[in-house]
Amino acid sequence: MSTRIPVVALDGPSGAGKGTVARALARTLGWHYLDSGAIYRSLAVAVLDSGLALDDVDGIVQLASRLDLRFPTGETRQVLLNGVDISDRIDTETCGNTASKIAAYGPVRKALLQKQRDFRLAPGLVADGRDMGTVVFTDAPIKIFLTASAEERAQRRYKQLMEKGIDVNLADLTSEIEERDRRDRERAEAPLKMADGAVLVDTSELSISQVVARCLSLVKG
Repeated sequence: MSTRIPVVALDGPSGAGKGTVARALARTLGWHYLDSGAIYRSLAVAVLDSGLALDDVDGIVQLASRLDLRFPTGETRQVLLNGVDISDRIDTETCGNTASKIAAYGPVRKALLQKQRDFRLAPGLVADGRDMGTVVFTDAPIKIFLTASAEERAQRRYKQLMEKGIDVNLADLTSEIEERDRRDRERAEAPLKMADGAVLVDTSELSISQVVARCLSLVKG
């Protein structure tokens, strides 16, 4: 890992807008992009397809070591797992909850750590996730923590799913997000928290363009 290549480490809870903001930043800067959440969600898809039990840590680690993952650049999120587009699958609540559970296992996180660091290529990298600044890229010169209220994040998720024709319950979504937040904060391995030196940006009342502008100003100093 070359520490001379700059990294913007963008962390925060699910639904805070990290992915959209990080992709926009990467496009604007002409840098590479890492969607660390998609790495864990892609592994979740592989686990669900394999039929492995969620407590079969050894089996999950073996799957993780064989992941062939690509993030094509573009306006929208796209993920290729072993050459197959799984973009729609990783956005399901089942996949998200599975990813959150398997991400709590230390051996799984260790297996995926180097895969994430390998995305650090010139001229720079914008990486979004939950532990980019605290674990994966601790030397990142720019660390940003995006957040928003659970209610606001649930509303955003509800709108996304309804636009895709997926009927969901807003109250259930809010409860699931709060539970996922609790699990992410309390897990023993790489818990969700602000990295030392990170700048807090609350997106609850901001548009995407406003958040991008704020983050870009931090990158450019």
